[in-house]
Amino acid sequence: MGDRAGVSADGGAPQTHRGCPVVHTDYRIERELLGHYGLLNAEREMAPVLWNDSTRHPFWMVTRFQDVHEALQQPEIFSNEVINALNPRMAVRFLPQNLDPPEHTAMRRILNRWFSPKAVQRLEPFIARRCAELLDELAPAGKCDFVTEFGIKLPTDIFLVALGLPLEDSAQCVSWVETMFSSYSGGRAAIGAAEALKQYFADSLADRRRQPRDPAVDFLSYLLTTGPDGEPFDDEAILTICMTLITAGLDTTRSALGYIFYHLATYPEHRQLIVTDPGQIPRAIEELLRLYPLILQDGRLVTRDIDFHGCPMRAGDVVWLGIASANLDPRKFPDPERFDLDRPDLTQHLGFAVGPHRCLGMHLARHELAVVLREWHARIPDYWIEPGHELRERGAQLTLLSLPLRWQPS
Repeated sequence: MGDRAGVSADGGAPQTHRGCPVVHTDYRIERELLGHYGLLNAEREMAPVLWNDSTRHPFWMVTRFQDVHEALQQPEIFSNEVINALNPRMAVRFLPQNLDPPEHTAMRRILNRWFSPKAVQRLEPFIARRCAELLDELAPAGKCDFVTEFGIKLPTDIFLVALGLPLEDSAQCVSWVETMFSSYSGGRAAIGAAEALKQYFADSLADRRRQPRDPAVDFLSYLLTTGPDGEPFDDEAILTICMTLITAGLDTTRSALGYIFYHLATYPEHRQLIVTDPGQIPRAIEELLRLYPLILQDGRLVTRDIDFHGCPMRAGDVVWLGIASANLDPRKFPDPERFDLDRPDLTQHLGFAVGPHRCLGMHLARHELAVVLREWHARIPDYWIEPGHELRERGAQLTLLSLPLRWQPS
């Protein structure tokens, strides 16, 4: 239906649904770089809650920071039985995302140990070494497509090592993940890629059973010997957990890197801040994650009739909790499109969500981004976007499709 806000067919009063404005914006489609943010900003200022009828299954859009923050912490009302408002009947199931407390709490307690700050710290030598190896390959050329030649490669290698899997499987895992996200709104291709990933992990589980490994350092062995209430996870749960982790981890980190390097290539004065003072890197990461939110929405299913800040929602309704529009809400972040390392609420963005479903891999993501910014700018401090290229971003869950960078080869 395009990108037009709801109006009547004869151009009269705006359409409403249960008293809330209707919009038709389809957020699943590819757009020019940053195009989605402009639409989100306009709709957020239209109303705190909207009804979007652009898909086969219309949904509520909660658009402002305070309301999104509140709803994310109410799983008893907004259930994770649905996690994607754009496709509430996804054939692919994810764990632990599709669970609600207390089942979700029990599974997260087990998984949190593997992705704790202490556990992530053990990966730093590998992250730094692998980052340096990739840079050594790229630097002499004086150019690269950052997205395909660096942005996806490093997160894949890190996740394989974190899960105790061989690095030579990197290219195949990337292919499966790309297929899943190219069919993010559903379809046979996504289902096929998910099943291929699960079969890959099934083969790895069989290998662990033939040759047991130390569960203290091998993730699959850890899951084979650990689970809620002292009982190990069954195989189907392990396969779904692993498929979920590698899918979510690869795409989101690749996407974050793309937008961060787009910004730093576009604003050399901001890049110079971290070149001159690498101690600013953690703060820069927080502000850039807020400024370029990757996750447009967290989908939820309404469990009971409720009046949510004046919007009458009914049991069975699907809700879009607007992570991206919340991160750019001027009510929470004054002058939200300005890069500002002195914001007092710098870490209060929703880039990793909030509440029981806060991102499991947030410590790994922050650490990985920090190492990349440190290592890259120590070797390639000056770079720019190659002229003459139209930059575009994928819909549904944002990522740059390409980012051609150039620099003077050393």
